[in-house]
Amino acid sequence: MEDITVGELSTRLQNGEKPNIIDVRELYEHQEFNIGGDLATLQTSFPFKIQELKGRENEEFIVYCRSGNRSGMAKHLMVQSGFKNVKNLIGGMLAWQEMYKTN
Repeated sequence: MEDITVGELSTRLQNGEKPNIIDVRELYEHQEFNIGGDLATLQTSFPFKIQELKGRENEEFIVYCRSGNRSGMAKHLMVQSGFKNVKNLIGGMLAWQEMYKTN
C-alpha cells in the first residue's frame, strides 16, 4: 500500500476529486491551517473514527498530520482494523506549506 505525495494529492484536489481525507492533528493545528480533511485527533477521537468508518474498508482514505509521523501511526491502525487502501500524506502539512509557501 503506497503513500501519497503533496503534489499527487494537490493535483487530485485541483482536478475536482473529493477523496476521503482525515486530519489526525490536534484541534488548534487544524484551525491554524488545513486542507479540508475531517478532523479526528489521533490520541482522542481517531479510534472512534475507525469505528464510524466500518463497512467502508475498501474505500481509499488519505491521512495527514504535521509531518507524517502521527498519520503514519493512524495508517497503521486503520490497516490493522482491516482497511485496504490507506495512504499517508508524505511530509504532512509541513511539506504542503513548503510546496505552496503558506503559513
